[in-house]
Amino acid sequence: MPRPATGNITEHRGKDGRVYRYMRFVVDGKRRNVRLGPVTAEEAERALRHTLADVERGTWEAPEAPPEPSPVPTFGAFAMEWWALTKDQLAPSTQADYWWRLTVHLADYFNELRLDAITFDTVERYIAVKLAEDDPLSARSINMTVTLLGAILERAVERELIARNPAKGKGRRVKERAPARSYLDAAGQIVALLDAAGELDRKASRGRTHVERRAMIATLTFAGLRIGELCALRWRDVDLAGGWLAVGESKTDAGRRAVKIRGALRDELLALRGRHQDAPQSGYVFATRGGGRLSPDNFRSRVLRAAVKLAGERLEADGLPPLPDKLTPHSLRRTFCSLLYALGEDPGVVMDEMGHTDPELALRVYRQAMRRGESEKAALRELVDGGFWQTTGKRGADRAVEHSEAEGD
Repeated sequence: MPRPATGNITEHRGKDGRVYRYMRFVVDGKRRNVRLGPVTAEEAERALRHTLADVERGTWEAPEAPPEPSPVPTFGAFAMEWWALTKDQLAPSTQADYWWRLTVHLADYFNELRLDAITFDTVERYIAVKLAEDDPLSARSINMTVTLLGAILERAVERELIARNPAKGKGRRVKERAPARSYLDAAGQIVALLDAAGELDRKASRGRTHVERRAMIATLTFAGLRIGELCALRWRDVDLAGGWLAVGESKTDAGRRAVKIRGALRDELLALRGRHQDAPQSGYVFATRGGGRLSPDNFRSRVLRAAVKLAGERLEADGLPPLPDKLTPHSLRRTFCSLLYALGEDPGVVMDEMGHTDPELALRVYRQAMRRGESEKAALRELVDGGFWQTTGKRGADRAVEHSEAEGD
């Protein structure tokens, strides 16, 4: 006569304080351990009796094993999925900015980490690494990358891949200080930078001749474009005959505007068009070698930084004051704003051409611009009109000396 099936109940107290119960019994010589969950002792004993009865009748079947949980993806895999689902909802300039933050900065640090391995400490360490780089981003730029990280991880929270977003909260930001608003305030400085860019163009290797350094810097300086607007500029936006440049792709409604093409910029763009006669009207004015869109990061590192370095060396060799520290593409935009006031333009015109909506900002720049002496203002007007070199035939640095001496008389 077969022996009756026997078993017992075991208990385990979890970290949450609840008691979890299990049934232990033997079937076909194999020990079984079935989890019942946080049930009462009476419910556990009843379940055991029913199970042992099924075992004796030979009708008991082992419960199906729960499906294995889906593995939590890495940040790199999840971020690329997020990007594919999100990018078409963004303006092209925002797309370029997000892609730069994601691929140039976040990817290097987070790509191989599983989403559930990214903690508050991980985000803090990322910020520390960015601050310690040889050429660190500004506090604002670092914070912008963390903001994008937070947006991606928030989607992971919504899909219940992680319990909380470690990139959200005030402690996940670098303290931002009021930035130094640098710009070029003298004709000699502008000429030195343009001359340096032109020299780099002439010395460029065969594979880099498509990089129009001087024309790019001239367009930022004499048209006041944002870096994203420069990268998005197409030949159909440039009306050389009518003398207007249309900015149709901007981050604000006010940013979509028309900018007058003045003498110096007209000369640069006419020469540029002559070198690229085969470029279609739909083509980018400052395209990559394959005709694609210029990367803002490539402009900063390969164009502006190199031109600033060379211009600084030339000014030092000539015994002239150096360029301002930390020149950025936006510094050249502020330079354009200052140049308009040197030309005597009305603040309303300046706001229209800059795409500004804040009159207080225009007034602050106006006050700074008006501190220049008349001789320097005349030099800037001559420069913008395109006559700075033609009238004397001298290098920009030599001409800057004359104006500096005139200011001191």
